[in-house]
Amino acid sequence: MVSANAEGWALYAERLMDELGFLTDPEHRLGYLDAQMMRAVRVIVDIGMHLELEIPADSPFHPGERWTPELAQEFFGAHSSRPADFVESELTRYLTIPGQAIGYKLGERAWLLGREKARARHGDSFDLKAWHMAALSQGSLGLDDLVDELARL
Repeated sequence: MVSANAEGWALYAERLMDELGFLTDPEHRLGYLDAQMMRAVRVIVDIGMHLELEIPADSPFHPGERWTPELAQEFFGAHSSRPADFVESELTRYLTIPGQAIGYKLGERAWLLGREKARARHGDSFDLKAWHMAALSQGSLGLDDLVDELARL
């Protein structure tokens, strides 16, 4: 199984529920947006820590410093509603599985791009439900193959 494909589908499905109007309760919508914020933070700290990137000089958060696990923990804690023990656990996971925290986001982008290309190909005759049924029948593909196959559906 290609985890970026499967995890990308999960993120895509969350977004789809929002697009289709199923997150009508403010609490559900805020929960969805909170999870999106946490995932954005994950991407920042995963890439920053593993590449030891410098935090931009115009950032209000430790400008000019290089990302470290300690800075990542502080940033994650300040930009998510998660408790400290959860943040620590997540950072341990990022440090031991480089790129895992961004794989799901790349997978979501592949699903969205494949759908966009299929919709452009079919125009007004694009059937979202039929596309999803065919898309899920593809199985677990690498992301480049996934985009190509989804675009053909």
